[in-house]
Amino acid sequence: MPVSDHDSEFIDRIADTLYALPGVEAVALGGSRAQGADRPDSDWDVAVYYRSGFSPDSVRALGWPGHVTDLGGWGPLFNGGGWLTIDGRAVDLHYRDLTLIERIHADACHGDFTIEPLLFHQAGIPSYILLAELGINRPLRGSLPVWEYPPALQTSAPPIWWGGAELTLGYAEAGHARHGRVAQCIGLLSEAACRTAHAILAHRGEWVTNEKRMLDAAGLRAVDRLVSGLGPDSDALVRAARDVRELLTNAIRAEGITTE
Repeated sequence: MPVSDHDSEFIDRIADTLYALPGVEAVALGGSRAQGADRPDSDWDVAVYYRSGFSPDSVRALGWPGHVTDLGGWGPLFNGGGWLTIDGRAVDLHYRDLTLIERIHADACHGDFTIEPLLFHQAGIPSYILLAELGINRPLRGSLPVWEYPPALQTSAPPIWWGGAELTLGYAEAGHARHGRVAQCIGLLSEAACRTAHAILAHRGEWVTNEKRMLDAAGLRAVDRLVSGLGPDSDALVRAARDVRELLTNAIRAEGITTE
């Protein structure tokens, strides 16, 4: 969606204000607006990149209405930010530690990464999600590194994600489907689908920043049909769990991740 003059003035003012804060080395626009996929009601995702000397108190001192966390407020990777209202618009602020990002990149070049829990992300987030953001975000002020997808990560990540998906599928059937536990069964099947999507997209070397469009990108949207309309009938739940397993396994095989 084209950026209006009013929108440009709005985001430029925010970028200038944040870039002037102590310790800030760059400011970037992220989310749907950086990718041109925004709607009129989309919020504004803005990332503040720093190394040292940055304090959330400097953001609070700006007086923008909303909530601002301390560093680490959203965990070790998404290490905080805020939900703000600026000129009547919703702005999501994210803190990004450049020293941490450089370490994650070095690890990823050796095929190493971690998976951390984060609210609203069923499968958790890989540490390399911070590298994915750099490939998608649009720098507004300062300069930021942009790296290609590490080949070592394309090799190491898919079997880790798929291994977790297989275990999750097994427990969805044995631990919940057989007992008619609808919510837990469907929840785990959805988590397994997200893990499988991570595996497929990592194998392709495609950056992922969240789970919103991940199933579509990996060609796994058919999972919706398999879990729709399920009730507490244990036989139906078991069939659905097995059908989801077959769908995901076939996708993994077609991608060339496994031949088993």
